[in-house]
Amino acid sequence: MALQIGIVGLPNVGKSTLFNALTKSQAAAAANFPFCTIDPNVGIVNVPDERLDKIAELVKPQKTLHSATEFVDIAGLVKGASQGEGLGNQFLAHIRECAAIALVLRFFADPNVHHVHGKVDPKVDHEVIEAELILADLQTLEKALQRAEKDKKGGDKTAALKFTLCEKLKKNLESGEKANLTPLTDDERPLMKELQLLTAKPFLFLANVAEKDLANFDLAAAKDLAGITTGENLIPISAQVEADLVDFSESEATELLRSLGLKESGLSVVIRAAYEKLGLASFFTAGEKEVRAWTFEVGWRAPQCAAVIHSDFEKHFIKADVVHWDDFLAHSGWSGAREKGLVRSEGKEYVMKDGDVCLFKTSA
Repeated sequence: MALQIGIVGLPNVGKSTLFNALTKSQAAAAANFPFCTIDPNVGIVNVPDERLDKIAELVKPQKTLHSATEFVDIAGLVKGASQGEGLGNQFLAHIRECAAIALVLRFFADPNVHHVHGKVDPKVDHEVIEAELILADLQTLEKALQRAEKDKKGGDKTAALKFTLCEKLKKNLESGEKANLTPLTDDERPLMKELQLLTAKPFLFLANVAEKDLANFDLAAAKDLAGITTGENLIPISAQVEADLVDFSESEATELLRSLGLKESGLSVVIRAAYEKLGLASFFTAGEKEVRAWTFEVGWRAPQCAAVIHSDFEKHFIKADVVHWDDFLAHSGWSGAREKGLVRSEGKEYVMKDGDVCLFKTSA
């Protein structure tokens, strides 16, 4: 299951430059005028995971496969996009397919890069984009309310529940509150997914800053400046630095990051934050042919995780040999971990943990 993150923002905030850097490509046009991105660009990147690299170093498999993340570069939104302004609703539709939204806010000042509003103001940018997404969701809810009202008159209990949910969401959206802030009952959660509201998705805010501002970035002050609440993620990232890292060797990249007072690239920080927001984690499989990371939802049981590898594995699941990755490394792999009694045989009720190394056993 590849995580898909939609990168959105106003024109000329560095969105496409950031996309190109994160995906190590030149797929997205990056130019100093609005709407230089016309079609959504998709780039697939490996999920950085030091644990997987260490396991592969120990096992020395024929191949090593990371989990994947897809970044989708969506054309710059403008005020009125929900009404068809700029490139309009066709680009709002692209966001619906993404699991999370990364909203890029411009913090850097550069007189040579035009801003669509004539000045750099992250709060205004934030408000414009959120307002357009909320307006698009209100349009969706109007249609859903009409359908649910018609169906509930026929005695459909699910339609009655959906109608109540839509009314609640509409009230909150009209007050300027994103759908992901609306408390839901257990019965309402699956209905919320069916609605496919844009603002129901988890949001990450990316502060595109100048290289010189990365090391001393004041997170609290930046959140206040951009109108971002305390509980939201704001990640400082420099599109220019990420672009520079593309052409560097691993040692050169490490040295550049160190010189800027950073421990890791912006890509690593963004993906980790997205995993946390979405409640995702990783387990590993390790053998001579292949060492691989697999993504699963926190709370999944062993058979559900087995199905990530192959759909038939869930139906034919018998048990799983499981050892935590650090025990796997400390005792030189499967054989050493078995000798120390650290490999457990887990059944269908086992809840998978982040960092488990697994060997699934099935009946077919």
